[in-house]
Amino acid sequence: MVLTKGDDYPIHQTAEPVAYAGTDRNFYDRYYFNGYAPGVGDDGFLAVAMGVYPHINVIDASFCWLMGGRQVNLHASRGLGMERMDTQVGPIRIEVVEPLKVLRITVDAASEGVRAELTFTGRAFPQEEPRFTRRNGPRVLMDVTRLTQNGRYVGWVEVDGARHDVSGWVGTRDRSWGVRPIGAPDAQPPSPAIAPQFFWLWSPCVMEGGDLYLHTNDDAHGRFWNRRATWRPEGGGAEDEHHFDAAEYRIGWRPGSRYAQTAEAVLKDANGETTVTFDVGRTFMMKGLGYGHPTWGHGVSHGEALTVEREDFVPDDLDPLQPHHLHIQASVGVTMTGPDGQVRRGKGVLEQLVIGPHAPSGFTGMLDPA
Repeated sequence: MVLTKGDDYPIHQTAEPVAYAGTDRNFYDRYYFNGYAPGVGDDGFLAVAMGVYPHINVIDASFCWLMGGRQVNLHASRGLGMERMDTQVGPIRIEVVEPLKVLRITVDAASEGVRAELTFTGRAFPQEEPRFTRRNGPRVLMDVTRLTQNGRYVGWVEVDGARHDVSGWVGTRDRSWGVRPIGAPDAQPPSPAIAPQFFWLWSPCVMEGGDLYLHTNDDAHGRFWNRRATWRPEGGGAEDEHHFDAAEYRIGWRPGSRYAQTAEAVLKDANGETTVTFDVGRTFMMKGLGYGHPTWGHGVSHGEALTVEREDFVPDDLDPLQPHHLHIQASVGVTMTGPDGQVRRGKGVLEQLVIGPHAPSGFTGMLDPA
């Protein structure tokens, strides 16, 4: 047994100390944030992530800044030491100030030219997304719970000596935990072999008067296995969540890629149809946060000692069909028209990850483009 700081808090999920998270080697616990200038067309995007991987004894984090078409990524990793309550990875720290409402992010990597002080405050109570459970044959691929919350930022970001005030920016944070592929891949693949297929759209939107949350996971035929659309009024509590009865989407894909060029959703409830139109803007590469990164993938061990690295690139210069470039978030201006004709406007992201076939999109192979 190993006693750690977490054992003094009432957060146990099994009869074991907090250091042990059930039995699945791929268990993880993760923070994610994005933030952006609130005006449609305004430049500037930030993102933060931190992952704890108890069974492989690794913790890692990333901070990203996108402005003027250049994306700067700061990566950090160290041994976890079985201590899950220490949420600092070298220069990147996340602190829970008020649970489910206020969190603080600190970045102090002066040697890499990246510093930040940010406080995120939720606009309303977070929503719990439906549980994501997916298998490859008999093997669990995903078994995940996630909370999502839109909010506001105060603070600043400094990159290469230029300080940017981000007070008044808005964005989204989520907390997810459970099982998904992490670290080194399994040496023994599923039997029989299963071709990869994953279709994912996620769009949290900060709107006038409230927050709109949309997501879908589809199979190769276009049938959803996890989809939901909800509205929560600004300042709303745990019970102030409206679930739409059905959601449909239409994507126009950018030729030569698997990136959305146009997007629209139709939401249905007892009041009628609500149309959501997305004005697709700049692209943020999720590999900057470790998603699919060939070196800084989630849970990949870089040794017990702290390892920190900066990388820069221009998203528009990257090949959109490379596997580690498929996962993106596009900045979107959002127009929401209700069945009574009421129009709300806002801003959000349209996250996209499309691997393998998807019949409604015309994708038939692993990476064939639009």
